[in-house]
Amino acid sequence: MIKLFLVGAGGFFGSVSRYILSGLVYRILGNTYFPYGTLAVNVLGCLLIGFFGGLSESRQLFSPEIRLLIFIGFIGGFTTFSTFGYEVFNFTRDGQIIASLSNILLHIIFGIGATWFGYVISKLI
Repeated sequence: MIKLFLVGAGGFFGSVSRYILSGLVYRILGNTYFPYGTLAVNVLGCLLIGFFGGLSESRQLFSPEIRLLIFIGFIGGFTTFSTFGYEVFNFTRDGQIIASLSNILLHIIFGIGATWFGYVISKLI
């Protein structure tokens, strides 16, 4: 039960942080037609998961519980794109280029396809 609490607490703070940062970016840049707030959140999330992942691998600084709180909870709530970026990075770093490219391609195709499909279904209901 403590694991669920850690993920939930981290997710709460990650989601709130995403909302604040994205809103701040939009306020600074004004009304734009490009989603700079989302881009900022996704890039920062990738930076964070890369940094903490590197620390975790090289120095074993985080207990399994802290990893749940930070990686799955906070960063996962902040953006799931960061997890995608980290997984692609790990495949590439480990020389698994086909897996890396497949992961990118499948996420783009299925992600955009699912978005389109959900949109189409919403119009039929």
